[in-house]
Amino acid sequence: MATEFTDTQTDRPPLSVDGQRFEITRAVGFEAAHFMGEQPEGHAYRNIHGHSFRLEATISGVVEPGAEWVQDFAELADILAGIAAELDHRLLNEIEGLEVPTLERICIWVANRLRPQLPGLRSVVIARPSLDERCRLVLD
Repeated sequence: MATEFTDTQTDRPPLSVDGQRFEITRAVGFEAAHFMGEQPEGHAYRNIHGHSFRLEATISGVVEPGAEWVQDFAELADILAGIAAELDHRLLNEIEGLEVPTLERICIWVANRLRPQLPGLRSVVIARPSLDERCRLVLD
């Protein structure tokens, strides 16, 4: 008697994403410099220094009937690349709103630019991977 194998492509109910809520995240990188001029004389952060930054955005949404996803990742990548281009190879202190460029303020600055384009925006993360540091802004 021969063993019968099931066909995993046809012997299961179809997966449906319709009506399900998902969160998706995309990340991009950029290089920038900053300083914290309000720090006391001799404090290391007072001097201009640079970092490799990682920007992540998470959006949440319900997949509409007939749609395949919450958002096209390529479209999300393009939006994030545009934000990263505004920051890349810049002195962050010279950008309006980032005169004191802490990770927290960079998160808010980014979120304010993303919200009009991404109504499902749920969080923004700015990280400095080489330092194992990250800040996450959680949005309602």
